[in-house]
Amino acid sequence: MTILAAVHGVLPEHRYEQAEITRTFADICLGPDGNQEVVRRLHTNTRVESRHLALPLERYAGLADFTEANDAFLAVAEELGAQALLGALEQAGIAPSEVDLIVSTTVTGLAVPSLEARIAARVGLRPDVRRVPLFGLGCVAGAAGIARLHDYLLGRPDQVAVLLAVELCSLTVQRNDRSVANLVASGLFGDGAAAVVAVGADYAREHDITGPRVLDSRSHLYPDTTRTMGWDIGARGLTIVLDAQVPVLVKQYLGIDVRGFLAEHGLSVPEVGAWVSHPGGPKVIEAIEDELGLPPDALEMTWRSLAEVGNLSSVSVLHVLRDTLAKRSPTPGTPGMLMAMGPGFCSELVLLTW
Repeated sequence: MTILAAVHGVLPEHRYEQAEITRTFADICLGPDGNQEVVRRLHTNTRVESRHLALPLERYAGLADFTEANDAFLAVAEELGAQALLGALEQAGIAPSEVDLIVSTTVTGLAVPSLEARIAARVGLRPDVRRVPLFGLGCVAGAAGIARLHDYLLGRPDQVAVLLAVELCSLTVQRNDRSVANLVASGLFGDGAAAVVAVGADYAREHDITGPRVLDSRSHLYPDTTRTMGWDIGARGLTIVLDAQVPVLVKQYLGIDVRGFLAEHGLSVPEVGAWVSHPGGPKVIEAIEDELGLPPDALEMTWRSLAEVGNLSSVSVLHVLRDTLAKRSPTPGTPGMLMAMGPGFCSELVLLTW
């Protein structure tokens, strides 16, 4: 089995209350003559109370085009990515030179070379480290990234693999775009980074490393849902695609997926002692609770993360995992389910045990 040796999350230093962000982003999205009450209502409905932004709030109105926004993404993403990765490795007690594989993911900026290549020398990775940059998975990538680390370490149980996720969603907000998708996104998504250090079973035994264990994972790509979530990429850069049907798809598919996956391991929903879910938004979280029949406190960490930092795309589920590890101590052997949904439309489930 794969052992999760450390999870470390970081946030940009620029933190604002939701009401302050709403005023600025309403001007950017609607222009001076827009109906800001509509934006305030949409932002209030997200149940986000504060967010951290890649840039000082006053700088967003001055971003002229995608080139400027992406340049800002590269500068901030490299800094946050290095902080997240070094923090996770230090927490695990593992030197950067011991990392054999690094998987990086982002969907809020374009980087060629990819992020992990840009920070490799800075953080001390070996020149022969294996690199797997992921793009296009969006919100599901935190869970999918852990699953892919597990896939790799099953074949190389004596090695170390890390996941790095960086998302700067605020830099994708489109000016003068009054679409509901853009207005909702401007109130829901925040910025941040996270890293996970995972080790194979042999490495864990040799170095006496403990932590949650990854038992298995499942992926499901849903039919005829490609326009549910994602980006339209054009002259203005990344324009969000966000359909209101996401909670409906949760109710249609996720319960069947989770129950079937658990049954393969002789488990049922009530036996899961820790739920680590991506905070897609209030209606999505409520759909998960309803469909799985979860008790009121099961997704407490997910609700709390949504309120405190917003939806961080791929980074969010990793922050929820970090918070779960820090604030809950399940008894040994307790099953846990880590899950996220994202563009495709798709889901990724990761079965854990403490």
